[in-house]
Amino acid sequence: MDQEAVVMDIIVNAGEARSLCFEALACARKQQIAEAKNALEQAKACLNRAHLTQTQLIEADEGEGKVKMTLVMVHAQDHLMTTILAHELAQEMVTLHALRLEDQQSVKE
Repeated sequence: MDQEAVVMDIIVNAGEARSLCFEALACARKQQIAEAKNALEQAKACLNRAHLTQTQLIEADEGEGKVKMTLVMVHAQDHLMTTILAHELAQEMVTLHALRLEDQQSVKE
C-alpha cells in the first residue's frame, strides 16, 4: 500500500467534500434548496470514498502499528474528521433554511 497515495486520496476526497458542503450552504442562503441537497449528496459520496480509504488503512494496520504514522497522515485524518463534522452541520443548516423558506411561503399564502 503506497502510503503517499492513500494520504492524498483521503485529503483530496475530504477537501472536495468540504468544498461541496460550503457550496450547499451558499445555495441554501440563496433559497436553492434542491441544489443545496444535491451538493450535500455529492459531498457524502466524496466522504464515503475517503472513509473507505481510511478503513483500508486501518485494516492494513491490523491494530499492530504496521502503518507508519507521519504528520501528513495525521493531517489527512484531521481533515477527514473535520469535514465529516462540516457535512453534518451543513445538513442541519440546509434543513433549517428549507424550513424557514417553507414558513415564509406559507405566510404569503
